[in-house]
Amino acid sequence: MIVSAAQFIRKGLEPQHLISSLSFVVFLLSSVFGSDNLWMSITASVFLGVAVMSSVHHAEVIAHKIGEGLGTLVLALCVTIIEVGLIVSLMNQSTVSADSAVLARDTVFAAVMIITNGMVALCLILGGMKYKEQEFQVQGSKSLMVVLMTLALLVFVLPNFTTTTAAGTYNPPQMIFIGIICVVLYLLFILFQTTTHKTYFEAVDTKSDISPIESTHEITKTDAWLSFISLSVSLIAVIGLAKMISPLIEQGVDYVGAPKSMVGLLIAGIVLLPETWAAINAARANRLQTSLNLALGSGIASIALTIPTVIAFCLYTNQTLMLGLDPKNMVFLIMTFMAGTITLGTGKATLLQGAVHGVILLTYFVMSFIP
Repeated sequence: MIVSAAQFIRKGLEPQHLISSLSFVVFLLSSVFGSDNLWMSITASVFLGVAVMSSVHHAEVIAHKIGEGLGTLVLALCVTIIEVGLIVSLMNQSTVSADSAVLARDTVFAAVMIITNGMVALCLILGGMKYKEQEFQVQGSKSLMVVLMTLALLVFVLPNFTTTTAAGTYNPPQMIFIGIICVVLYLLFILFQTTTHKTYFEAVDTKSDISPIESTHEITKTDAWLSFISLSVSLIAVIGLAKMISPLIEQGVDYVGAPKSMVGLLIAGIVLLPETWAAINAARANRLQTSLNLALGSGIASIALTIPTVIAFCLYTNQTLMLGLDPKNMVFLIMTFMAGTITLGTGKATLLQGAVHGVILLTYFVMSFIP
């Protein structure tokens, strides 16, 4: 992650700032012309991806300035802000109102599956191909996994066994309690990661492909502040553009005859692409712990921050929120955590472990398209 930022910085920050501003301009034009204009919708779709990549770049610059530990946190928070914006925007659209009750669940669950299986698999496979075997911090990785597992079971499984409301849902007091628990647990995790036990999350001291010049490149406060401003502009553009193209997403899902749950899967894919790229870069540089921090940390933030926000939105708008998974997806969730616990239990990872997680994700994709 840091290498990528340093390489861009050495070439100059101006193009990235320009891209952020241009994405915001496209968002404004889309608002004027509306989503009914086909070419405007296509342009908005392209610049949505551009704005996402630009926002992650600026997050990387800030991370390079404040340090790797806090840097991965910044990136995870940025991705979560984008995810929340996309979900709330789509829940407000009349085209998906009939399915808005399950949109947040499908999106966050898809994000968890992509993170714990897809991102982890790519990092382990590509890193394993290059280094045969990579090391990471067992204490840090297990801490990430236990928090993610607890949040996922509270949000996606427990609602299926409550009795005061229909299966898969919480009543308002229960939703408020779960929302508070998610935020409190996340804050405790952040304190643990950045203050009391931050050494657990530092990369293992191994041979790296990062050259001394790249890893020690200086970033000024001005660079960091400019990146923060551009990051804010990019995030606004991402949320706005996503809202504009949401009818296009819905129409595409209907056109191919895919289940409505594919809307959530597509949102998760859009949100996680840039962070996946950052995690892969870290794994290729033999910094697997950084990859795990990025991947699993994003999963934690995705549940702990997105779900409370959606709960607050649903309580405010009096919308129904379905959180409980169906039996098939509960099997996928349990299988994922069982495999993940074994993978992260030794402190060493190989290509084979990555292939196992890849198989789980591939099966999840197939069963989503052909339920």
